[in-house]
Amino acid sequence: MLGHIKSFLRKHIADESPDAERKQALRLATATLLLEISRADFDTDEAELESIAAALGNAFDLEKSTVRELIAEALNTHEADLSLYPSVKIVNTFCSHEEKYRMLCDLWRVAYADGRLDKYEEYQIRRIADLLYVPHSDFIRAKLSVQNEA
Repeated sequence: MLGHIKSFLRKHIADESPDAERKQALRLATATLLLEISRADFDTDEAELESIAAALGNAFDLEKSTVRELIAEALNTHEADLSLYPSVKIVNTFCSHEEKYRMLCDLWRVAYADGRLDKYEEYQIRRIADLLYVPHSDFIRAKLSVQNEA
């Protein structure tokens, strides 16, 4: 995955500063985790992809064309990797607790985007929350918050 991130950075970022690399790595890691939820039930729905695009656009203030490129790169990265660990490590390194909580809410939004919550989607969100060291109370709070939005 790190190879994919580096190649993406070389292609899309003229400013090779560590801060720019860090931001792009975080964007790609976030997109990869969101895509993991959309694939958890073995059926990626168009509504889930729209939810992912909205989450990335809102979280990182990106234009639609940049979001599309980011999702395409995350799809390639996701297919090449066997583990969530590289993405989780990036998020744990660069995100605060509040940023992780907002990401958790976005994961729930993706899971609910197709109108139903699959048991595998919930399992993956729980797994990611554990890997991000998010307390179970925040896991439940995020789920209830997203349910109340609908």
